[in-house]
Amino acid sequence: MDTNPIHYLPVITTVVAVFFARTLYFRWREKPSARYLLWWMIGVALYGLGTLAEALTTLFGWSEGVFRLWYVAGALLGGAPLALGTTYLLLSQKLADRFAVALVTYIAAASAFVIATPIDLSLVEPDRLSGAVMEWQWVRLFSPLVNLYAVVFLVGGAIYSAVRYYRAGDAGSRVRGNVLIAVGAILPGFGGSFARAGMVEVLYVTELLGLILIWAGFRVISGDRVISLFAPQRVSSEA
Repeated sequence: MDTNPIHYLPVITTVVAVFFARTLYFRWREKPSARYLLWWMIGVALYGLGTLAEALTTLFGWSEGVFRLWYVAGALLGGAPLALGTTYLLLSQKLADRFAVALVTYIAAASAFVIATPIDLSLVEPDRLSGAVMEWQWVRLFSPLVNLYAVVFLVGGAIYSAVRYYRAGDAGSRVRGNVLIAVGAILPGFGGSFARAGMVEVLYVTELLGLILIWAGFRVISGDRVISLFAPQRVSSEA
């Protein structure tokens, strides 16, 4: 069993994800028409599945099934479902639905290849997960496009909204909340760069901090109410 305390952080991150997803579920039940809440709930749940796979690897060692779960839920999907929720806030529902169909189709195809790729067991590290063990290394090329989508809509959407609210004269909770969401969304990607260089500990820290900041941003903006997280289009006409 691993003795590095940092390697146990995914256990905490998974617990945080469970409670965050639970909060989003009840918010969505209050307003079922709010598809952004549905996708945020799905996104946080998948985030938790990814960190659960990391936690299981720390606690029980590497296994093929856990690795494939981690790659799909964590390395491949990342923040894409959260970004899709943002898409429903920034674009029309019709256009957002098209993004949803395209994303689900793309992820389904990529996941099939992740499940099918042979594993090079000689590259397996017993206490950490890495896509380097896949023999079909070209499968890893599916991730950059999904990650780019997540950055553009999740991080970019939060920054855009903070700026729009600030220019509209609302420098209060919505600006602060969107800044927290943007920083929280950036952190896991930053940690992922270190993980690819062999420093997985940085990823575990940034995953936990990132999720906490995103939840904090959500709470700052919404409080006890179900309201739009991101700047509505009418802000531009009021600015």
